[in-house]
Amino acid sequence: MTAHERTTFDPAEMDPKAFYRVLNSVVVPRPIAWVGTRSVDGVHNLAPHSFYTVACVDPPVVQFTSVGRKDSLTNVEATGEFTISVTPEELFEQVNATSTDFPPDHDEAEHTGVVLEDSDVVGVKRVAASPVTLECTLHSTLSLGDSTIVFGRVVHVSAHAAAVREGRPRIEGLRPLARLGGNEWSTIGELKEIRRIPFADWQADPSIGEALRG
Repeated sequence: MTAHERTTFDPAEMDPKAFYRVLNSVVVPRPIAWVGTRSVDGVHNLAPHSFYTVACVDPPVVQFTSVGRKDSLTNVEATGEFTISVTPEELFEQVNATSTDFPPDHDEAEHTGVVLEDSDVVGVKRVAASPVTLECTLHSTLSLGDSTIVFGRVVHVSAHAAAVREGRPRIEGLRPLARLGGNEWSTIGELKEIRRIPFADWQADPSIGEALRG
C-alpha cells in the first residue's frame, strides 16, 4: 500500500464559513429534505435542507438541521408540524430556486411554480410531484452552536403508486437529487446491490476475508 500526501484543515485555525465548505465537500452525497412548513399567518414555506437523515426507527423519527434561524425552524416551532418531500430529478431547478432567501411572507412554491397539495394527516401541504412525502409532527429540537436540529416524528407516509414495488418505495421510482460540495449536486447514478455478510459466513468460509484483504 502506497502512502498518500495529505492536505490538512484545522477548524481552530480556519474561518468557520471556510471550514463549513470543507465539511460540505466531504460529507457527500447528502439527501435533501424538501421541508414544507406553514407560518402562524398561514403562509407556506418550502425549503431544501441537506443536513438530513433518519434519527430513530421506533418511534420513527427523522431530523434536519437549520443552519441559522431559517423560516422552516420558526414555522415548525410555531405550528408543531411539517412535511418532507423527496426531491426528484425533474424538479432540479425548482428545488434549487426554493433555497432563495425570500422574506418570510413569501411563498416559495408560488414563486417557483411548484404545485402543492393537501397532506393526508398534517395541516401542511406536500409537493404534488414528489414521489414520496413524510408527514411529521415536531418531536423536539436541539441547539448546537449556530444551528438547530429539528426532530420530527413521522406520522404518515404517502407515495406515488408507481414508485412502490414489493411493499416499499424503490430508488428507481424516486430518482432523488443529492447535495455535494459548493454548487455541486448529484443524481443516483449507477446502482449497486450487495448483501451484508453474516459472521457465520465468515467463519464457514475464510476465503471471504482473504479476498477482501487482497
